[in-house]
Amino acid sequence: MNKNLLIVGAGAYGVVVSDIAHEMGCFDKIDFIDDENESTPTGEKVIGKIKNLAELNCEYSNIIVAIDSPDIRLNLLTKIQEETNFRIATLVSPKAHVAPSAQIMPGCIIEPMAVIQSMSHLAIGCFVSSGAVVNYASMCCDGVHVEANSTITASTLVPAGTRVKCGEVFDRKTMDINDFFFNPEEWSKRMNEIKKPIDMRTPVPIDGKVYSFDDVM
Repeated sequence: MNKNLLIVGAGAYGVVVSDIAHEMGCFDKIDFIDDENESTPTGEKVIGKIKNLAELNCEYSNIIVAIDSPDIRLNLLTKIQEETNFRIATLVSPKAHVAPSAQIMPGCIIEPMAVIQSMSHLAIGCFVSSGAVVNYASMCCDGVHVEANSTITASTLVPAGTRVKCGEVFDRKTMDINDFFFNPEEWSKRMNEIKKPIDMRTPVPIDGKVYSFDDVM
């Protein structure tokens, strides 16, 4: 397996993700694919489209999806897992703090100065932006985006696909009971749309250290 990384999404957030990947220092080559853009905002050339994933798999062993929409992101992660041999990467800035007892699942991106506290859990494809805090014993379900300078309070469950806006404090009191996470019919429908292979539930090595801990929720 080579140490090359393919970033799906060549927009502004793709550039953020590329910067984190370079900071980690564990990839030999980093390139982009995108269905709409021919280059990134900083001028890096896009080498292909999503339809080219299979043929690019020979040259790139690792992949990350840098797309803002949680539905698109999670569906792409599922497509990649089911139809290719890519290793879905997890990117953690060396300038972030991740507690040893935290769990980080594949497809997550943790930006500089983010804090993931003890016994917290980030499920598949979560984004945690700069200055954000995921407090202890909290769980962010699939596709959650914790935006810059926001806070997840301790022992809080964040429903799948939630965007915690910049500066927001998210706790159980801010949850809408009608959210699809708590609506059995809607939840069943969404889970049929976004299938989750079991082998994506295994914690992965991050910057040389393997995170493998019991689920705290």
